[in-house]
Amino acid sequence: MMRADLHSHTTMSDGTMSPGAVVELAAELGLVAVAVTDHDTTEGYLEAHEVGEKLGVEVIPAVEMSTVLDGQAIDILAYFVDSNQPTFRQLLDRQRNTRKERNRLVLEKLNQMGIDITMQEVESKQEGTSDQKNVGRVHIGQILVERGLVSDLNEAFDKYLGVDGVAFVRLNNTTPNEAILAIKEAGGVAVIAHPGLYHRDDLIPVIAEIGLTGLEVHHPDHTEEDKVRYEALAEELNLIPTAGSDYHGVRNGQMHHAILGTCTTPYSTVERLRAAANK
Repeated sequence: MMRADLHSHTTMSDGTMSPGAVVELAAELGLVAVAVTDHDTTEGYLEAHEVGEKLGVEVIPAVEMSTVLDGQAIDILAYFVDSNQPTFRQLLDRQRNTRKERNRLVLEKLNQMGIDITMQEVESKQEGTSDQKNVGRVHIGQILVERGLVSDLNEAFDKYLGVDGVAFVRLNNTTPNEAILAIKEAGGVAVIAHPGLYHRDDLIPVIAEIGLTGLEVHHPDHTEEDKVRYEALAEELNLIPTAGSDYHGVRNGQMHHAILGTCTTPYSTVERLRAAANK
């Protein structure tokens, strides 16, 4: 059966492999399609698409967008979007600027605790030219690991960078409604990413009413019970069930989420998403 992985990250955001290398890995694994869903940027699509054309792997234009509803961060995966559509592009620009400001405030908090990390150090953890950099908390966490302040990225988020961490900052004010409307205006479809990480299933029907198309049912951080529950919820809400590994590569010897191809979906899911986008 032809399979697709609809959730992966590259060096354009917080992944460790270039867009082209991710597609090469997809080809090696026998995947027929892959979505490069970098955080708040579509900069990696062109490179990924060019490699995909050579290797016979379909690369789906996609992005993962950060939103907040009722105080809960909710990531929205956008597929088949036209990244040049003005409203959508402006929203991504705003998202990236907000991310930069959050990074600055996180570093300010860490500096106040005696942990001196500069933005230049953080940006050095990501490859690519300066105008493409879209660094985030993972890169700050990498420095904390390298300095021996934490044992791994999980501890970095638990102790410093996560919601309960002492240096946590939340600035994003984009709502799912705003994101989904922009995605639709850009000709795409919206899917809630890894709902099992939020523990707010009550918000899914609310977001579905806005114009949601799918729900990421299969994710490496979902339990078997999660998968069964979200499969049923997707059917109840008439949402397309999707799957993705949330591949980020290896950082400090640690695999973040899972290897590409760990969570896949039949290619028919890609066709269903494309058909929904074309309506």
